[in-house]
Amino acid sequence: MTDGTVPPAATAIPKPPSKPLGSWLLDLLIWGGVAAVLIYSVKAVDLANITKLFTNSEATQNFARELLKPDFTDWRIFVAKMWETVQIALWGTFLAVFAAIPMGLAAARNIAPVWVVTPVRWLMNMLRSIPDLVIGLLFVVAVGLGPLPGVLAIALNTAGVLAKLFSEAVESIDKGPVEGVRATGASKLHEIVWGVIPQVAPLWTSFALYRFESNSRSATVLGLIGAGGIGQVLFDRMNAFDFRDVSAIVIVVVVAVTLIDMLSQAMRKRLL
Repeated sequence: MTDGTVPPAATAIPKPPSKPLGSWLLDLLIWGGVAAVLIYSVKAVDLANITKLFTNSEATQNFARELLKPDFTDWRIFVAKMWETVQIALWGTFLAVFAAIPMGLAAARNIAPVWVVTPVRWLMNMLRSIPDLVIGLLFVVAVGLGPLPGVLAIALNTAGVLAKLFSEAVESIDKGPVEGVRATGASKLHEIVWGVIPQVAPLWTSFALYRFESNSRSATVLGLIGAGGIGQVLFDRMNAFDFRDVSAIVIVVVVAVTLIDMLSQAMRKRLL
């Protein structure tokens, strides 16, 4: 046939868009820099001693043998302390969400002016940068030993993390609903309440649930400085070289975090 049509098999396959030379050079510079830092850091992180995992096998085997024999004699104490840890994580996350919402809105470039965005982002960076243990120690000195320093430490650190995530979610919203609310003559507050919040609320809730999972593990570590929870018991058992109790505590933590993850997944599915 000579009707001028092109058979489907002969249709040209579209080529992927080519990147300019400048982009290729920039990618090469970035990934080459990452590779160079990795190579340079081999000695700094003592990576050569990884062979001790196999050469010092007898000590490793003895330690592993004890961990494989968990002792649940004090399981009531372990479960009670793990429940306290979950409550610390829950309250810390709850307080962090309420702090992160105004910070996230104030740090969004499409909502707030630059003279507000800049200092708020500095504050967010500071809250994320200070380790939980340092913040926890500060509150231990201020309010004494117990779960409250753990709650406050998690709240501050998580507020910085969630505020960044919340602001990024706000910056990626669809402008249509906001402009529609603005067209009615509504105030800036109404634009946020009716145009912004409905778009980001499901994503914000998902972020908060993810952080609650993470905080359930962070609260365990905070117990090492006397900030309550199962970390205190874990630290005592480790200092006593009671590795069977350590193994039992680890199992309790793993089970608790797994249950929290399952609950979080079920809640996130209901948001979709």
